[in-house]
Amino acid sequence: MKGDKQAKTFTKTLLAAAIIAIGSGLTTGCAVNPATGTPDVVLMSESEEVRLGKEVHEELIANTPVYTDEKLQAYIEKVGNRIAANGDRPELKYHFTILDLPDINAFALPGGYVYVNRGLLTYLKSEAQLAAVLSHEIGHITGRHAVRQDAAKKGAGLLSIFTILSTGSWILTDLNNLWSSAAIKGYGREMELEADRIGANYLYRSGYDPEAMIETIGILKDEEKFHRALAKAQGRKGTSYHGLFSTHPRNDVRLRTVVKEAATLPPDYQGVSNEDQYREATEGVVYGVNYQMNVKQTPSDENRYTHDKLGFTLVFPEHWKIENRRSEIVGEPEQKDAKITLEIRLLKRPIAPTDYIRDEMNISLLKRSENFKQYGLVGHTGLVSSEDGLPDKRVAAFFQGRKVYLFTGSVEKPKPGVDYDEMFIRSMKTFRPALPRARLPDAKRIHYVKANENTTFAQLARYTRLGRYSEDLLRLINGYYPRGEPKPGEWIKIVK
Repeated sequence: MKGDKQAKTFTKTLLAAAIIAIGSGLTTGCAVNPATGTPDVVLMSESEEVRLGKEVHEELIANTPVYTDEKLQAYIEKVGNRIAANGDRPELKYHFTILDLPDINAFALPGGYVYVNRGLLTYLKSEAQLAAVLSHEIGHITGRHAVRQDAAKKGAGLLSIFTILSTGSWILTDLNNLWSSAAIKGYGREMELEADRIGANYLYRSGYDPEAMIETIGILKDEEKFHRALAKAQGRKGTSYHGLFSTHPRNDVRLRTVVKEAATLPPDYQGVSNEDQYREATEGVVYGVNYQMNVKQTPSDENRYTHDKLGFTLVFPEHWKIENRRSEIVGEPEQKDAKITLEIRLLKRPIAPTDYIRDEMNISLLKRSENFKQYGLVGHTGLVSSEDGLPDKRVAAFFQGRKVYLFTGSVEKPKPGVDYDEMFIRSMKTFRPALPRARLPDAKRIHYVKANENTTFAQLARYTRLGRYSEDLLRLINGYYPRGEPKPGEWIKIVK
């Protein structure tokens, strides 16, 4: 009992020291959240938050194509700055970037950085819906969601607190984690709901109808529903915009509640929609893929995988299925007797590939260990003993600037007479950076036309180069999925 009491006293002393150190030696400690008015425990000042956002932004822009359309960029900035001026952190300098990606996504990074994928813009119908997307993302920034999430993670254990205090280098070590979390996974359901509440308030303050938040998520949910069904039919996993909920937003009680609470609208309040302005700004915007990697094919390239966004290419064994998951690319045969995975990480500090495998991958013993160079990359590879008598794993680390590509070949159910390691090495040796992106000369573009009494989506689909699902895709970008027809005189989008 005495020992337990002494231990508790010692722990309290350590915690008190940590809290004092955080309050005085670090930055903010406990601060009032500007968007919610509630106290937050944060380990980052506003200047550090801006610096972090700028560093992640530069890393992102160096590796992601930006859509170059001066008219559309100016329009996005005008709407975004209108929302930001009516937000809770108007003193921040906001940066709005259109990424030249066909995916349906938008996200925010600390310090005022907001990104909208070009693909998302083709699904929206009005300025109010664009404002809903931007206000949601600005809500993440004013609510300091990345900062709060990082503080909670860093404060999870006493050891991590003292690590932060002693090194002061944690900001740089989490660039990749913050980027992947914000862009792909979102900030979690509670923070997404909070961003909707905050964003709906900003919509009201800026003269838009807060209901545009629900309209927008409804459009995106329809797109997710279609692609999930399509992915299921093709035997793969579907992806979705990170802010969507498991239930449809029109029926999501919590979502409707937070939007309703955001602002009590006066009886005569009429928020602007500005459909005409949005139509003018988005006329001619590219639809779908706008570029491709220049990859020289060889006779052995039947199963080459090229990652357009990250700029690398790799040949998997013939007939293997390849899946791009959230945190890794996985290739495996139908029998699932073996597997190749490729992970992408950010190099935290100058270190040799062999040391990276030992220190970061926690592999102390590497058999047949050797350095190698290929296609301008440096790397290290070797074998790791597997458990349960399975063949050794082949691991390799490739360095390309600050990126680290981790290659692992493993065997699950070995077949007799198969040299798995030779197969892994053959695939590993095909890994290389892809050549610079090439814009497609005949990219498809969005155009607007007025429907008449004879216009149907089935009819329009016959003249649209969108493949087998042309009618469904036209319905999606016009907000008529899965059924319904355009009304005479209504402006609708076509693709040509």
